[in-house]
Amino acid sequence: MLDLLIIGAGPIGLACGIESEKNKLDYLIIDKGMIVNSIFNYPLDMTFFSTSDKLEIGNVPFISNSNKPTRSEALEYYRRVASFWKLKLRLYEEIIDFKKNGECFEIISNKSKYKSKNIVLATGFYDTPYYLNIPGENLPKVTHYYKEAHPYYDMNIAIIGAANSAVDVALDTYRKGAKSVTLVIREKEIRKNVKYWAKPDIENRIKEGSIRAFFQSEVVEISEEKIKIQNSKNSFYIQNDFLIAMTGYQPNFKLLNKLKVKFKNDEYKTPIYNKENMMTNTENVYLAGVVCGGLKTNKWFIENSRIHSKVIVNDIANRIKVK
Repeated sequence: MLDLLIIGAGPIGLACGIESEKNKLDYLIIDKGMIVNSIFNYPLDMTFFSTSDKLEIGNVPFISNSNKPTRSEALEYYRRVASFWKLKLRLYEEIIDFKKNGECFEIISNKSKYKSKNIVLATGFYDTPYYLNIPGENLPKVTHYYKEAHPYYDMNIAIIGAANSAVDVALDTYRKGAKSVTLVIREKEIRKNVKYWAKPDIENRIKEGSIRAFFQSEVVEISEEKIKIQNSKNSFYIQNDFLIAMTGYQPNFKLLNKLKVKFKNDEYKTPIYNKENMMTNTENVYLAGVVCGGLKTNKWFIENSRIHSKVIVNDIANRIKVK
């Protein structure tokens, strides 16, 4: 029987594994995708906001070519961390269900079954996008993720969103040869928290007409060659080859519900947990990282949630020693 099963092989899940190694606990890290799956899905040329030292875990130095590391440098770093600590990983394995049996959990995946005294949810949020739920959303031309501009050269592109991701996609595709770039934005303006160097850039491109923007508008229908946009006054169609919906992402509420985790009565559906040890209302179920913020996915980052791993594993190790 495991002392703890860690769900999620992102940086915080790996940090929980490292603390388990330090405390000589019997653990396993399971992820339905690859190691640091969310970082892999970032745009190819993405640069982190944080500096390298704030992304470090396990006392392994993160050396990058510049002050703020790139996606590829982060992927290499976390692979190196996992190898250095010889972390116990089960990748491309999805958790299907849980059963509480006395003092332990029985965990069922699509590949195996496990028993564990404790469960740590470090699932992040990037795997589950907000869907539009409109006709045509399942067409191949629609995506909720962005890798690079090359596929969109000489194409009519529409982007949904007003935050950093949407702005980055609009500027990147515009500068790398898209035939036309259109932003469709529910709000009346570009969000104020957009990166300080990107906000004036996108606003100037919109002002000069290089990038078209429809504010206080929504895409309501998608077809092979067009999209239908609606605002408070009317609806209209524009030519479109690809729709990139940067509508944001949400935590895996399915797992939280299966473990009977309760939520605050707030707009963010914030999970309830004890801040002193990160345990939820379900005994021996812990939360780590971004998942702690519920729908407020900009509250927790790698740099401010690394501490969760030490808090959680210390609590588990102390309880085991007492027994």
